[in-house]
Amino acid sequence: MIPLQSAVFADLLREAGVPYAQPIGSLATFALVFLVAYLVGRAVVGQVVSGVLDRRGLDIHARRPLQKLTRVAVVFAAVAVAFGLAGYGSFLGALATVAAAATLAVGFALQDVIANFVAGVFIYTDRPFRIGDWVEWDGNSGVVEDISLRVTRVRTFDNELLTVPNAQLTGGVIKNPVANEQLRMKFLFGIGYDDDIDRATEIIVEEAERHGDILEDPAPSVRLTELGDSSVGLQSRVWIADPTRASFVRTRGEYVTAVKERFDEEGIDIPYPNRTIGGDLAIDGAELAEPADD
Repeated sequence: MIPLQSAVFADLLREAGVPYAQPIGSLATFALVFLVAYLVGRAVVGQVVSGVLDRRGLDIHARRPLQKLTRVAVVFAAVAVAFGLAGYGSFLGALATVAAAATLAVGFALQDVIANFVAGVFIYTDRPFRIGDWVEWDGNSGVVEDISLRVTRVRTFDNELLTVPNAQLTGGVIKNPVANEQLRMKFLFGIGYDDDIDRATEIIVEEAERHGDILEDPAPSVRLTELGDSSVGLQSRVWIADPTRASFVRTRGEYVTAVKERFDEEGIDIPYPNRTIGGDLAIDGAELAEPADD
């Protein structure tokens, strides 16, 4: 059965004496309906999707793949509507049958791709990290540069670019040290057994309070946590605000350097491990030569 719109075009063309009026009318109906459906769908659906993304607070890099998917869905819907109104319904039915048969084969061949795609959707919805965050997973670490629906690109601190399948990031534990506004930084200072623990603790706290990037609240703290073979371990805990990998490394380096210099000024020792080797040394098969007679 030919839809009314296609039949009207065909009748007009037939009255004008145009040959092949029926197929041309169907094609004209398809083109017109597709154009109208696409423009309306893009305006309406695009606006709705943009509103949802605004409410979710996604940045521009996270929006792009979702907006691309929306445009593809609008095109597919416009084609489906145009085919139906142009009288190509049987073609769509055949296409659906072929697609259903092909989906099973493609599904087995693209298991990893599908898994990464689904993982990418979870990354967008759960937001365990964002572009610019410092992340660590499976012994790797770096700054997130781009997030797509299949892979995430991470720039390591050696300036290497890692392209990581999304399934690897959602299938295990991933650490995001900069997810919150504050980050605690720990460092173990070792002093000698003969040194003054209270004075060393005061120095560690004082240098933390002097550093401009270390917060006063929560206040710096020091605890004796270790009695090693050659040193007493004092664990320092300080907090920094708006952390990034660069600021974390810089602040820790400056802080530890300042404490080391104060220890040197006040004669507090930072010992290193000592090992004493004992026992006898025997050489088998060696004989002393007799001195030669003059």
